[in-house]
Amino acid sequence: MASAIRHRGPNDRGVWCDPVVGLGLGHARLSILDLSPEGHQPMHSAGGRYVLTYNGEVYNFAELRKELEARGVAFRGHSDTEVLLAAFETWGVDKAVYRFIGMFAFALWDRVDRILYLVRDRLGIKPLYFGWVSQHFIFASELKAFHRLPFFRSAIHRGALMLYVRHGYIPAPFSIYDNIYKLPPGCMLMLTPERAARPHRFCPDPDSIGDWKPIRYWSARTVVEQGNQSPFLGSDVEAEEELHSLLRSAVGLRMIADVPLGAFLSGGIDSSTVVALMQAQSVKPVKTFTIGFHEDGYNEAHYAKQIAQHLGTDHTELYVMPQQAMAVIPRLPEIYDEPFADSSQIPTLLVSELARRDVTVSLSGDGGDELFAGYNRYFLGCRLWRQTSWIPPRLRQVLARGLTLFSPSWLNTMFWRLGALAPALQHPGDKLHKLAGILAIDHPEGMYLSLISLWQEPSRVVLGATEPLTTLTDCSRWAKLDDLTLRMMYLDLVTYLPDDLLVKVDRASMAVSLEARVPLLDHRVVEFAWRLPLSLKIRREGAGKWILRQVLDRYVPKALIERPKMGFGVPIDHWLRGPLKDWAESLLDERCLRQDGFFNPQPIREKWAEHLSGKRNWQYALWTILMFQAWHRSST
Repeated sequence: MASAIRHRGPNDRGVWCDPVVGLGLGHARLSILDLSPEGHQPMHSAGGRYVLTYNGEVYNFAELRKELEARGVAFRGHSDTEVLLAAFETWGVDKAVYRFIGMFAFALWDRVDRILYLVRDRLGIKPLYFGWVSQHFIFASELKAFHRLPFFRSAIHRGALMLYVRHGYIPAPFSIYDNIYKLPPGCMLMLTPERAARPHRFCPDPDSIGDWKPIRYWSARTVVEQGNQSPFLGSDVEAEEELHSLLRSAVGLRMIADVPLGAFLSGGIDSSTVVALMQAQSVKPVKTFTIGFHEDGYNEAHYAKQIAQHLGTDHTELYVMPQQAMAVIPRLPEIYDEPFADSSQIPTLLVSELARRDVTVSLSGDGGDELFAGYNRYFLGCRLWRQTSWIPPRLRQVLARGLTLFSPSWLNTMFWRLGALAPALQHPGDKLHKLAGILAIDHPEGMYLSLISLWQEPSRVVLGATEPLTTLTDCSRWAKLDDLTLRMMYLDLVTYLPDDLLVKVDRASMAVSLEARVPLLDHRVVEFAWRLPLSLKIRREGAGKWILRQVLDRYVPKALIERPKMGFGVPIDHWLRGPLKDWAESLLDERCLRQDGFFNPQPIREKWAEHLSGKRNWQYALWTILMFQAWHRSST
């Protein structure tokens, strides 16, 4: 199992077993701190009570170490792993975890109380899968480790498949396999050997009613609700000063490493802020990395270069030809282990490969959109609801049908002929047809679900399945927030961020043995961001991240930053009509779809025909099916 995830830790490998209990712990080590053998895992605590296998970093380990040394604890090496074990022995597991600032997923065996702890960090930066197969309890950082077990049988969870078709990812606690789960962020699972033999009583969701379930030690919902109830009452200047201080600390902690370190730089607000704060705390130019594309609508590399020049970083950029990007696609099923359809996985893998040539650790700007209201859907969703919620239901239906009288291709042509609207709106015909579907919805959360759904009716696509309830569809799990924008931001924080964005970055970076660190998701920053009034994030229609921009203004001129938001993607829509057409056709073949028995071919073939003809742009819906098909073929 450890060798299956060797890419996550190519520097060392270890296994520890207790044959009496029937427990085995394995570890593949990527050496970041204390490169000596003293950092070898699985590691035993000094007193012998605990054994730990641990993925990630606890960034405040030096502070914790000083506190422990003051209490008489002696250390043999300099790794954060040893500090974690000492913290467990000194303060207990619960209290120690609460003091950690970092990203982590670990398995800890208590040899005295005979308890196995599985713990995942607050925001879900690091992955942790677990489940029961043939009376065995198994766990690992990636699903591919399970395939090394001779008794592993992988039956596809059709409910999870339906969720995947809707979202393009599989939300926790589900995985693509029956009886295999993802530990939700901010959770701890405790097992004794006796309890591990009773999987039928397990409830994987800590927010649901069940006899045995994970324990939340940190709750995003609680943080959001308390922040909204007790907002920051200082001035704009005081809020900016506090955020700047927190971000500087978060970035500074993540610059601690015994190996070369750099940063991804896209040229956007989030990554530029991270790089600016890195460079301000570095005595030498920070290494920065950017991927560029020759297609104008997908390229931000020239903006990143200007920012790198202004900050004085040691900048590396690589302009990728379509053939290079498409060469990545056959590797995606193996890298992501389960179906995953965020097409920005391609440039994320490419920039990770670029960075790994020079560094072992790279900082990333993920999290800024969810914390500081950066997504266009926040403005679009609120505007749509504000402008349409007053319309009587019957009239809404009439307007929706009216919008679909004209084909998207005809609408696209008319918009482009208007000229002035063309730069601001890509694929306007498709967006108007999506608006028609939204008009028929009578509550704002349903509108949000429609906005983020790649397939509006997964039940028409996936055969023999019922869509399970998730945080998005179970209103009992929603944070109590009056403002629609805040509700959308919360839902993104607990679903899209951990289950899409952080999965994308973790698997792409670790596939090339690169550790990606995300300072904007320091839990102290998250907690402070949710205390800030929305007026400090949105100052004018369509422009979020106001306070984050104020911090960045200290380092980078506005002229280098102020521009429309651009996604980190690739021109999948064009490729599917061109160089990827034959590949896609082989995966979407009607006979094969019927034989596999997972999908109804009719809606898929209809969208494929419309996409090829240019009548519609169905790139995201089709990419979802293609990524499942590619994954399924590679796994059978």
